Amino acid sequence: MAQILIVDDSPTEVHVLTSILEKNGHSVSVASNGEEGIERAKEIKPNLILMDVVMPGINGFQATRTLSKDPVTGSIPIIIVTTKDQETDRVWGLRQGAKDYVTKPVAENELIDKINAVLAG
Repeated sequence: MAQILIVDDSPTEVHVLTSILEKNGHSVSVASNGEEGIERAKEIKPNLILMDVVMPGINGFQATRTLSKDPVTGSIPIIIVTTKDQETDRVWGLRQGAKDYVTKPVAENELIDKINAVLAG
């Protein structure tokens, strides 16, 4: 299946997301903050990125904007996965270049459906 990069500073969230993704046949890489996420995305060029918003250093909105504007990583779809559940956050995330937006705690079937839809193009 897909190579998916999780960018999240919470070990608990990373564990939950990794379990869901691996159970559904995806391979997972992890970055613990926005800067590392940008570097890892350039290195491994994953099929998809799951991006948290609230992280130390540059936040997920900034990292999403950076990745979507970079010619090397601009074609990698990003789904924002965050506790920020306001409509304004969702709109802002999509404006930064994200393809979709999921709020935590994630429902496995919702996340997998969104991943499949984004990967299908």
